[in-house]
Amino acid sequence: MSVAVIADAHLGGPGGSGEDLAEQLGALDPGRCVRVLFLGDLFHLWIGSLRFETPEIRRLAAAIRGLRRRGIRVSYVEGNRDFFLADGAYGDLFDDCGREVSFDAEGVKYLAVHGDGLNPRDWRYRCWRRLSKNAASRWLTFRLPRAVGRRLVASTERGLARTNREHKARIPGAVIRRYAERRLAEGNDVLLLGHFHAARRWAVGDGEVRIANAWFHDRKLLWLG
Repeated sequence: MSVAVIADAHLGGPGGSGEDLAEQLGALDPGRCVRVLFLGDLFHLWIGSLRFETPEIRRLAAAIRGLRRRGIRVSYVEGNRDFFLADGAYGDLFDDCGREVSFDAEGVKYLAVHGDGLNPRDWRYRCWRRLSKNAASRWLTFRLPRAVGRRLVASTERGLARTNREHKARIPGAVIRRYAERRLAEGNDVLLLGHFHAARRWAVGDGEVRIANAWFHDRKLLWLG
């Protein structure tokens, strides 16, 4: 059976309200779809606390719980706009959630990673990620008043918006290839990425790199298997 992939929906931002995505999820047939993989950045900003919940988050949370009730496995790869999901208020939405997820589809072994932070020389972004996603920042974010906490996370992300745009303006093929060579050598067949908002695929040795298009671009699910 097949796996449905949703990458970079950015609901609450360019992806809109999420009503159409909720309908797509509700229409999935468990007889065809064994797993739904969210490849990060489902929302324009998602913090793992009900204090920061938006109408878009409520809508999609209900749709995701519906998937699990129908026996469809749900996996989530955390993106750069996702904060403290695995051990937060939304942990019950997922069968597995983390920086990367491995799965098989029709005999092909996939390693799914969002795609941010692959470049070890991008010290500014990697430093920001360490500072914004550690235990201390989680403690602070969850205890600040809702409006203050949301502004803090959003302003931090905006402060790196230029770096992020420059990173995405040209897909860093050499960086991805070096990363892929290492991860494919671990026994994976395909390295599956999001983050770059443009569909690409190319061979690396005996394996493949595949970048999923952003859902907010074409409103389509990517089917594997």
